[in-house]
Amino acid sequence: MRAPIVDSSAHTQQALDGAQGNRRLTASTGMLLILLLAVEGATILAIRQLIAVHVFVGLLLVLPVLWKMATTGYRFFRYYTGTEAYVRSGPPPLVLRVLGPLMILTTIALLATGIMLIVEGPGRSHQWLFLHQASFFAWVAVTTIHVLGHLREALVETWRDLRPRADDPAARRVRVRAIALVVVLLLGVGLASAVYPSASAWTSGQSFHRDHGFEGRPH
Repeated sequence: MRAPIVDSSAHTQQALDGAQGNRRLTASTGMLLILLLAVEGATILAIRQLIAVHVFVGLLLVLPVLWKMATTGYRFFRYYTGTEAYVRSGPPPLVLRVLGPLMILTTIALLATGIMLIVEGPGRSHQWLFLHQASFFAWVAVTTIHVLGHLREALVETWRDLRPRADDPAARRVRVRAIALVVVLLLGVGLASAVYPSASAWTSGQSFHRDHGFEGRPH
């Protein structure tokens, strides 16, 4: 019995399309995170008035952030294990690879301390509030370099998925990537909606202002 003939060129092209698809999924996830983080950052400018939005968006960010780590981690795993398609795509610049672990650590610290603030509640969480603020400044420093280093690529790859060309092989799974991103976002909204009531001590303005010395000040 003869062994089946494998079209190596077709297999290689399929693998390259998969690597490109991973790149585009990571890019579009990154653009989604930039939009959500812009909203979260805007709330800091008026945190007393927008604490409810700040808490909800912060909770919503958890799953998209984990998804971004997963897609990026998968690409690095395939690259460092020598998968040809990912090796051909090449690694990010050295500076961004060095910042990668710091990006992960500061992001986890920022989200984890925010969750601990919800668990502890106002008045009993001064240490967690300090750590949350400290991790925020560290996260901003690392993230600014990370975003500037990837922004052009993320915009280009996201646009290619938004306006796929007929002759683009990687566009064959654009719907799968779009559905995956929508599902992650909806799950994030679901998680935020489920946990949000537990943050009522923070989102009720009177309690927040009293426990942080804002009561009686003009808003």
